[in-house]
Amino acid sequence: MILCDIGNSNADFYQDGKVWTIPHKQFKEFVATEKVYYISVSEALKTTLQSKNNFIDLEPFFEFDTIYQGMGIDRIAACSTIRDGMIVDAGSAITVDIMSGGMHLGGFILPGLSAYEKCYASISPRLMLPINPSISLDALPQKTNDAISYGVIKSIIMLLEITCKDKRIFFTGGDGKFFSKFFSNAIFDRTLIFRGMLKTIKDAHLE
Repeated sequence: MILCDIGNSNADFYQDGKVWTIPHKQFKEFVATEKVYYISVSEALKTTLQSKNNFIDLEPFFEFDTIYQGMGIDRIAACSTIRDGMIVDAGSAITVDIMSGGMHLGGFILPGLSAYEKCYASISPRLMLPINPSISLDALPQKTNDAISYGVIKSIIMLLEITCKDKRIFFTGGDGKFFSKFFSNAIFDRTLIFRGMLKTIKDAHLE
């Protein structure tokens, strides 16, 4: 079987411990002969997959304890394997969720790094600059490119620090490894969402 997590920009796949990613455009051409269990935050692609018999939407099978309204299925999957801690999925958006005793206490959403770049570019052509992941956060910047990178990265890190307190932090997503290096109590797990999907497949006796 293949697992597939369809995000806002890309589709991530998992099979036998291997993970790979393809953009939405290529995903529309993806063909599989075996069973594919998927979750999707893209309603358009989700509608397309409903006509494919070997693609099974896992969303209805998740059982998750939360009062949060409108929580994305990718966030639910990521949180479902964590009993205590803060879960950060750093992709096109950065989602942050708190789990305590197996219960979801709530969370919040920030723009991802690429979204911040687009935001600055929309303000002025002079701010159409890439974020520098190697920016030093120990000294005030002395040029515009560094000022943008410093403002974005440090504000995200400080908010995560305030929120996590002494909790363990579980990072996933395309920029998860980058952010995890700023925290001594962090774990980066690219397969976190897939582990949640595997748990649901097992709990629902789908395999």
